[in-house]
Amino acid sequence: MIKTTVRHFLRWLGRIVAVLLVLLMGPGAMLLTGDVIGSDWRSASRAPVNLAPDPLENKQAIVQVYAARAFSWRGAFGVHTWIAVKPTNATRYTTYHILGWRVRYSGSGLVIGHDRPDRRWFGSEPQVLAQLEGEGVDDIIQRIDAAARQYPYAREYGLWPGPNSNTFTSWVIRQIPELRLDLPPTAIGKDYLGHDTFFDRAVSGTGYQASLFGLVGVTVALEEGLEINLAGLTFGVDPNDLNLKLPGIGRVGPSPDPTRRLGSGAGS
Repeated sequence: MIKTTVRHFLRWLGRIVAVLLVLLMGPGAMLLTGDVIGSDWRSASRAPVNLAPDPLENKQAIVQVYAARAFSWRGAFGVHTWIAVKPTNATRYTTYHILGWRVRYSGSGLVIGHDRPDRRWFGSEPQVLAQLEGEGVDDIIQRIDAAARQYPYAREYGLWPGPNSNTFTSWVIRQIPELRLDLPPTAIGKDYLGHDTFFDRAVSGTGYQASLFGLVGVTVALEEGLEINLAGLTFGVDPNDLNLKLPGIGRVGPSPDPTRRLGSGAGS
């Protein structure tokens, strides 16, 4: 009886260890490359990389969503995301994101300010996840601003599994279905639906997801494809973009076009 119990215990322990090893393979590979281990945050580059249209030359209204690897070891697991907007004829961008340290020192992590939106995130080069511009975008900018200011977890922050900066971005984007945004699998926290919400629309608005506090869940949607979330880390397949989604590594396959056009649905 005791031997049988021990065998069952060891078998389940082996399975748990195997799952953990699989989950950590991607982040481990990112750590081994050395790309995510940067310098001191005080000396890390915050220089812009010219992904944002020059507001003095481009008079159209613009919305952009960005992601960049998080600073230091955290970048092996995930990215930091933020939103940038520029109304018609505006000469500067407004950025929206959540900073964890701000919660500790000022009570709210929500940061809304005028800045170059395409700055490196403490050494990490950003990428544009979605870009929407032109007629009708001013209305969307107003909705983004209103949604950001209504974010319910601005005074809370949890690096894992949330609510964090990616929870904020996903919460706001859910209010803007025109973007049809598929956040990367490395946006840990995007699947945190709240303290008492376990089922909701997918971030893109093209399907649905179930999630238990961002720890375990599944998403099925036209834009996201099929995503399985274990311990906050995402595996998935996206037939629409011919991508695999892996923890730590992110997308494997062609890069999706970030361009969005009102009335056309997905990016083109």
